[in-house]
Amino acid sequence: MLMGEYHHNIDAKGRLIVPAKFREQLGDVAVFTRGMDGCIFGYSKDEWEKLEAKLSQLSLTKKAARSFTRTLYSGAMEGEFDKQGRVNISDTLIKFAELEKECIIIGVASRIEIWSAERWAQFDADAEENYDEISENLMDVDF
Repeated sequence: MLMGEYHHNIDAKGRLIVPAKFREQLGDVAVFTRGMDGCIFGYSKDEWEKLEAKLSQLSLTKKAARSFTRTLYSGAMEGEFDKQGRVNISDTLIKFAELEKECIIIGVASRIEIWSAERWAQFDADAEENYDEISENLMDVDF
């Protein structure tokens, strides 16, 4: 299970250190793509294959399905971690997520998310403000 929040800087060459705890679970090569809410999603090869299996069930006759899969796959890239634990993020994904310097890398169960510090701060503030209401509407179990 991927969880936690880490802060790292992306360098001028588009390289970003991914925490060792995440790299252990992602493997030597991970798949990165456009995520939701303006972040980048990162998956292990196994998790990516599970997602691909679900996507293959979408109907090609549905415009939303075609649009979603095109956007997801066109932004996707395989990233191999170097000896320093860095991965080279594509220009397409850097632009999409508006990564400039400080990045926030979070674990979300079966994937990681890479956020610009600014976008993460805004999302986190909004989510924290509504956390109780969100949990009440989504969760049907007690903690």
